[in-house]
Amino acid sequence: MNTNHMSALTEQPVINMSSSINLALHDSLQADERTMLIGEDIGPLGGVFRVTAGLLKTFGESRVVNSPLGEAGIVGTAIGLAMSGYRPVCEIQFDGFVFPAMNQITTQLAKLHHRSRGTIRLPIVIRIPVAGGIGAIEHHSESPEGYFAQTPGLRVVTCSTPQNAYSLLRASIDSDDPVIFLEPKSRYWDRGVVDPNLSMSIDTADLLCAGEDIVLIAYGATVKTALEARAILADKGIGAAVVELCSLAPLDLETLVSVVSSVGRAIVIHESSLTGGLGAEIAARVTEGAFYNLEAPVTRVTGFDTPYPPSRLEHGWLPNVERVLEAVEKTLDI
Repeated sequence: MNTNHMSALTEQPVINMSSSINLALHDSLQADERTMLIGEDIGPLGGVFRVTAGLLKTFGESRVVNSPLGEAGIVGTAIGLAMSGYRPVCEIQFDGFVFPAMNQITTQLAKLHHRSRGTIRLPIVIRIPVAGGIGAIEHHSESPEGYFAQTPGLRVVTCSTPQNAYSLLRASIDSDDPVIFLEPKSRYWDRGVVDPNLSMSIDTADLLCAGEDIVLIAYGATVKTALEARAILADKGIGAAVVELCSLAPLDLETLVSVVSSVGRAIVIHESSLTGGLGAEIAARVTEGAFYNLEAPVTRVTGFDTPYPPSRLEHGWLPNVERVLEAVEKTLDI
């Protein structure tokens, strides 16, 4: 589906997440001539996932820039462009390819604003397809959010539906801060209604569903897992609230602590490994803020402390509905 001019339609389109991100990029390029895209194969090919399809034809090669195969060069070039007044949006082809750019991201992009005492702003978005669930080969399924979330100076944002992918990416591009924008690749083909006029803050967590027995905290691909678990729990008479983290850095602790305090039990769900994962930080912060209201420890359902496995073993490695239900049962029994 060609979404290049979808925002001009009077009816809200039903599109998949990859198309909603394409629409967000189109609308941002159209809204501000300083915005430009840079990445490998984003031009005629339209990116590995075809997220940038059609944008080169519409905006030209000066604003949709095919880069050489070098992630450090992509981010380094974007930093120079931002210091010259542009608002670059970088695409990293796969999550496992971002690591060659980590020096640029952590020592330059994250620190220049602080180092310059606020005189330098770097309005750069780095888009990264992340996580597993598509049967990819080695280095094509990673969950690197923890590296970025613990780096002061970076905003880390993720999405789970076509609507919040559109709205959060538009807000990220409009931000004057550097944003790592994580796109769960297993959700690229999920479809939903997208209202281009619906704005969202990139600082928040959203209470998707209320519940009186337990809170399921999730982000990215695992939001759908949490919602599926909630539906099964509801049939058993168990009320589960679902909180989606749109911002991973900073965390919306006010929402998290408020919801968990009102319920008393919580589980954090994410694909990245258990040890040192973002769930540990969330559990610690929620425990500190909601300690006197907790009926049980905040627990986690995560990937295991191994690299992402071969594709045929993913089903047993990823945090699935069955593992969430087991964690709920244990937590409610305490």
